Amino acid sequence: MLPGKRAVRVGDLILKEIAFLLLEKVKDPRVKGVTLTGINLTDDLKSAKIYFSAMGGPDEIKRAGSGLESAGKFIKREIGRSMQLRYVPHLEFAHDTSLADGSHMEKLFERLRETDKF
Repeated sequence: MLPGKRAVRVGDLILKEIAFLLLEKVKDPRVKGVTLTGINLTDDLKSAKIYFSAMGGPDEIKRAGSGLESAGKFIKREIGRSMQLRYVPHLEFAHDTSLADGSHMEKLFERLRETDKF
């Protein structure tokens, strides 16, 4: 089910606010280099799943995820202060595997092109 139009608009604003907070206010070194890739906000605006990408292997990704979870309460409080929402959504962070999947697919296509040359 697709989220409502308002949920999409508010979700985009929340995502921009979180990106700003990560750049300017969150001091945890584990979240440096984290890129936010998307948000899925429920229609009632009470729960948000924020997708992120991080450079490096599984250890770095796990470290970034724990840094985001650790900063979650601070981020939620700052969203409440800066945005005028009746409810500040519960934030859940999830690693976005689409970049790694795309890179893997690109490597497979490259191998296919190499085998076609022969």
